[in-house]
Amino acid sequence: MANTVQTCFSPALYPLFADQEAIVVVVDIFRATSAICTALDQGVECMIPVAGLDEAHRYKQQGYLVAAERNAIMQEGFDFGNSPFHYMDPAVKGKTIVISTTNGTQAIEAAKDASVIAIGSFLNISALAEWIKPQGRDVIILCAGWKNKFNMEDSLFAGALAGLLLEEESFTTLCDSTITAGYLFERAEKDLYGFLENSSHRSRLKNLKLEEDIRYCLTFNTMDTIPVFHDGGIISLARLVNH
Repeated sequence: MANTVQTCFSPALYPLFADQEAIVVVVDIFRATSAICTALDQGVECMIPVAGLDEAHRYKQQGYLVAAERNAIMQEGFDFGNSPFHYMDPAVKGKTIVISTTNGTQAIEAAKDASVIAIGSFLNISALAEWIKPQGRDVIILCAGWKNKFNMEDSLFAGALAGLLLEEESFTTLCDSTITAGYLFERAEKDLYGFLENSSHRSRLKNLKLEEDIRYCLTFNTMDTIPVFHDGGIISLARLVNH
């Protein structure tokens, strides 16, 4: 029997999709999940996602390195924002970093009861698909969106990942949001950057002079790192397997 691929366009909708046995792929292309993938690929030991800034402050008071972002702006008094470039310093290797963002960590919080949560980005999309294929589980692609609303970049990723999975006879979908995301990606795949020109979050980041982040986050297959949620933190799948 084929496994299903469903797409949830917003954390607010996740209760309609929730399935403890499914693999939930959380995606926030601009920029949280792209940053998490980059951080672990650069040797960060663990990222601890927290939904609220109060909790982030408590971790900071305990001596943790903490990344905090709201409305695409790094919050005062913390160590990092959610730009992937913040995690390319060799000094982060081996560190544990707490992270709280506008959308991405809210999506992780929504899915926290799922038995398998993976973190997706265009940076690791092929490695992620190849890992998912033999698992024998249904898949829910959970788009972080923007403050519980639909956004384009996460939906494009959903269409791209679903397309890779649906190439296999072992996957199927009757989910209209997955089909729609696939159509969207087909229209956009030759030029994601141009396709997103008038999208809300690309415009928001452009106004903050973060064009370099946009281009980086729309780059395919720069890493094989697959971050997974385990015991309250996000670690690389390779580290989990080796344990």
